[in-house]
Amino acid sequence: MSILIGIGIVTTVSIFYLGRKGWYAFHKAVGITPGVLVYHDTHAPLALSNISWQQLKFNKKYLKSLADIQLRQLHRIDEKVASYHAYQAELKLQEKTPAITEQQFVLHKMLHTRLPEMLSSYYQLATIRSNAKSVNNQSKNEASKLLQEVLDNIEKRLDGLLEQMEQQQLQDLRAMKNYIDSHHN
Repeated sequence: MSILIGIGIVTTVSIFYLGRKGWYAFHKAVGITPGVLVYHDTHAPLALSNISWQQLKFNKKYLKSLADIQLRQLHRIDEKVASYHAYQAELKLQEKTPAITEQQFVLHKMLHTRLPEMLSSYYQLATIRSNAKSVNNQSKNEASKLLQEVLDNIEKRLDGLLEQMEQQQLQDLRAMKNYIDSHHN
């Protein structure tokens, strides 16, 4: 009888142990850490202190005057620029020298010169507006609209550039496949 009780206890402990290991393995496979419950509200306003910029460098005080949607768009643009730079770095590792197109040159100038200048001007306007006794909503709305148009333009250009890179990689894969297929015989 004691042997059956011992086997039952060992079986129960083994099932519990393996079940727990399986539970943790399942959570690890789907990217969840068991026991850690951190909820991030995707609609909550971004905090400047929590944003890490990968490629673009901005004066943080200029970003304080931006609306949350503009800050999110800037962060998205930064992620796209990081993808583009990673692609360029990969080409250099493959010892391929990418030719810089006019589109790439203009986008670089917009991102690293014109956008910081525009953010500075927008911040200055916001500072003037907050210190002035009379608030001119028309100039505020126009400035916000102009900044939004610039951000949309930059993001559209980046999307086009990333699509162009994707198409180039797809074309390279097709060419390699055709080469392999033609030398198969």
